[in-house]
Amino acid sequence: MATPFLWKLSSQKLGFFLVSFGFIWGMMLLHFTIQQRASHENSAVLKQQILDLSKRYIKALAEENQSVMDGPYVGTMTAYDLKKTLAVLLDNIMLRLGKLEAKVENIYNGTGANMSSSTSTATPSATNAEKSAAQGDFTPLSSSVIDPPTSLFTFTVEHEIQDLLNGAQEKCDLPSLEGFPHCEGKMKWMKEMWRSDSCYSNYGVDGSTCSFFIYLSEVENWCPRLPWRTKTPNEEVDKRGQKSGPGFEELYRVMSQREEFRWMMLRIKRMAEPWVSAIRSLAVKQNLTRRRRKKILVHLGLLTKESGFKIAENAFSGGPLGELVQWSDLITTLYLLGHDVRISASIAELKEIMRRVMGNKSSCPTQGDKVVELIYIDIVGLTQFKKTLGPSWVHYQCMLRVLDSFGTEPEFNHAHYAQSKGHKTPWGKWNLNPQQFNTMFPHTPDNSFLGFVVEQHLNASDIKHIDDIKRQNQSLVYGKVDNFWKDKKKYLDTIHNYMEVHGTVHGTSTVHVPSYVRNHGILSGRDLQFLLRETKV
Repeated sequence: MATPFLWKLSSQKLGFFLVSFGFIWGMMLLHFTIQQRASHENSAVLKQQILDLSKRYIKALAEENQSVMDGPYVGTMTAYDLKKTLAVLLDNIMLRLGKLEAKVENIYNGTGANMSSSTSTATPSATNAEKSAAQGDFTPLSSSVIDPPTSLFTFTVEHEIQDLLNGAQEKCDLPSLEGFPHCEGKMKWMKEMWRSDSCYSNYGVDGSTCSFFIYLSEVENWCPRLPWRTKTPNEEVDKRGQKSGPGFEELYRVMSQREEFRWMMLRIKRMAEPWVSAIRSLAVKQNLTRRRRKKILVHLGLLTKESGFKIAENAFSGGPLGELVQWSDLITTLYLLGHDVRISASIAELKEIMRRVMGNKSSCPTQGDKVVELIYIDIVGLTQFKKTLGPSWVHYQCMLRVLDSFGTEPEFNHAHYAQSKGHKTPWGKWNLNPQQFNTMFPHTPDNSFLGFVVEQHLNASDIKHIDDIKRQNQSLVYGKVDNFWKDKKKYLDTIHNYMEVHGTVHGTSTVHVPSYVRNHGILSGRDLQFLLRETKV
């Protein structure tokens, strides 16, 4: 009884086991099939992603290099680097083509030998042909296989590839150095010292004469630019240079934010109409729309609190106005010509404008878009500018244009010579080119004469009747501040013995002004013109 029961129980267990095993096997097979299908789908997706990224990479590379000169002297990651990469690929392709040509020629010659019993042509072995092809020594194939011009092209391309891979450089004809007296000396220095700082190689310097010349002409401006060099995007003509319909709204907005600019802004407003007329007249003679727009820094050191001059504060109370006249005319000119003008009248503003290049201890200028391209400054501002920039000051010396009312003679500008002569003036020893100093009047040909605009105070009616004004027996003393009259009474008494004495002294405190002086106070330009017309001396 027990034996049949046990057999029945064992059969049930075996059946259950087989069913379970079959189910598990089926599930595993299904899982494996699904996993394989997913793997194929992922591969297809990845393949498509790779193709898409490749297209985007090629497009981006083309856009980045479309305005770059294709040559070995344009820096890194440029079209020339791409050419060298392609040269490696072409070199490999040419080797393979050489082997293929040799095999085709063997087959062709072998077939010809079998078909013709009258001639027998010796052909090089495949091994020799491959070796010859690898060395670039190609034997032109039969005209039935390849045309001679194609074979010649193959040799020429192979020759250029080998030259390129061996470091061949483009021909570099240097232009005349006239007008660039320091170029030759800088070239000699670069030849010896270009490895002293890695920044030179970052700018594309590779030890060749042409790379030295390009760096010194395009980065530091010591040499003339090579005529075949293309301009960088930042150097291309900016058509925004001349504004259509010149106006002063933006300039007024900037200058109205600072009390120090109030006197200058009033002068600009008074002369706005003549300025607009002048720029329109110039536009008729010159194409101002093609002028390059420059980034120009205007730093007025004389208006900073650190200078201690208080020129802006005293502008309406008899203080000196000559410098403010010249600065206002310069700012107006730069603005109407369409330049990007940044005005600074404090050390804090100067630091904000130049913050990206402050502390640069490299031998090269900071890479990237230039912070400024031209700097108008005064002697006081020079000291502040040099202290603010530190070592990187040397990269901006050539950009400086110094407004210097009475000029700086070379013997005071040259530091070593001035020291040898015992000159202790705090205004000199800058070692700039004397032509970088811009004067108010043409004092010396050593400096540049910038000048100023003579304001027309009289209208058409005034000019018409000014000749009707009769001269009076009177003199006019130029002394707008009471202190100017101190200890001058004896001299003034002599003048008073012959005529009346008039003055234009500011304020009510005139303790040093003799009682017989007729004081008119600070006059407008128009009233001063009429007073001068009445005056003999």
